Amino acid sequence: MSEWFECKVKFDRTMQDGGLKKVTEPYLVEALNFTEAERRIIDELKPYISGEFEVTNITRARYAEIFETIEDSADKWYKGKLVFIELDEKSGKEKKTSRNMLIQAADFHDALKRLDEGMKGTMADYVISAINETSIFDVFHHKLDALDKA
Repeated sequence: MSEWFECKVKFDRTMQDGGLKKVTEPYLVEALNFTEAERRIIDELKPYISGEFEVTNITRARYAEIFETIEDSADKWYKGKLVFIELDEKSGKEKKTSRNMLIQAADFHDALKRLDEGMKGTMADYVISAINETSIFDVFHHKLDALDKA
């Protein structure tokens, strides 16, 4: 079963004035493990980054679900924190469990709307406790390659 990994990539970006600036950008990659995450982010970014670049950090990202859209205006990624409220049948007490969602949206209000739409039909009671803009540049889903098909 694949997981999500946040990969930070450092490279030289050409600025509008023609100068170079060293930047580090985070990307989200779906992979089976850290090794595959590094290989995949290198393969995904190679066509888009001219010159040298390095993967400086990889961390496991805990997202229960990702809500994406094809709309061009939705160029930001937001992290939504949901608190699910369940009743413990044995003790009769409320139990709260937090889950993080990643939402692609144009702005905060759009992220809230997309999160609500994505959660429609959910049987569990929940509260949206936070929505924050992330610095994630792009998300790369797992793709079947020749090794996976064999």
